[in-house]
Amino acid sequence: MKSRTGRQRSITVMLSSFILCGMLLSACQDGSSANESQNPSTAGNTQQESDGTTIHFTDDTGTDGSTPNEGQDTPATDSGEDTDNGSDAASEGENQGSSADGNEGTADDPVMQERSVSALQNTIDSQSVVTNAEAMTVIVNKQRSLPEGYEPSDLVEPNVKFSFDEPHEKRHMRKEAAGALEELFAGAKADGIELRAVSGYRSYQRQVSIYNNNVKTKGEAYASRVSAVPGRSEHQTGLAIDVSSPSVGNVLEEVFGSSKEGQWLDEHAAEYGYVIRYPEGEEDVTGYVYEPWHIRYVGKELAQDIVKSGLTLEEYFDEANIKL
Repeated sequence: MKSRTGRQRSITVMLSSFILCGMLLSACQDGSSANESQNPSTAGNTQQESDGTTIHFTDDTGTDGSTPNEGQDTPATDSGEDTDNGSDAASEGENQGSSADGNEGTADDPVMQERSVSALQNTIDSQSVVTNAEAMTVIVNKQRSLPEGYEPSDLVEPNVKFSFDEPHEKRHMRKEAAGALEELFAGAKADGIELRAVSGYRSYQRQVSIYNNNVKTKGEAYASRVSAVPGRSEHQTGLAIDVSSPSVGNVLEEVFGSSKEGQWLDEHAAEYGYVIRYPEGEEDVTGYVYEPWHIRYVGKELAQDIVKSGLTLEEYFDEANIKL
């Protein structure tokens, strides 16, 4: 009886030992599998090349064998569609950049800035009186008058030949305009052109006398086409002057425009900062008949841009034609 019981215990111990060994073996296999799945050097992470070389992928290698940097480039070249979209996006960005640069360039353009600052709509008050009387770009016409009692503070007499010798207020101009006129006359002389200054600055009182005389002798309708109402004469700004030539008897008539001197003035005035103020065929815009002898100083850059634009001063400084 005791012998049988002892054998049974021995069997029980042996079975327990086998079971324990089996459990330990299973645990070891599970741990090994887990390590293999986490270990990048397992068989699943190797590649056999055609020459028999085995490549082992490391942590710095992607699953496709490419490096991380190469993988970043891949989406841009996976397909033509993706590439085109990228190109379109780049092109759009370039276009937007160009547009921004263009606007910035325009905004920084001193000529455009001057036009904007001097726009007709920005330089007049509720009484139709200009607010920039001292500016070289002031626009005075039948709808825009100078301040009451206005007289330029820097009037000088340009050193050029006049059609008369006696002292007179009309021999004067504003300093900057006078200097430019001297350069213009010198340029004309160098080209064999003989010019004469006829009438520059004109005070309010003198304009009253001229306008009233025109009304008396030629009628108000005619007077309004050839002379300004006092206070609205460009001559009062000191920036305008009438020019003629001995070849036409120094007259201020359309014949001057067809003379070689008048043609030279039309072609070269802008080089010296002047424009023909009342061009032919623009009476509806300027309010005055064609006056090839009447030139107006605005500065070299603006004058050349005005001539290039083909606009009258009224049109050139209308904010509807100014795009910043």
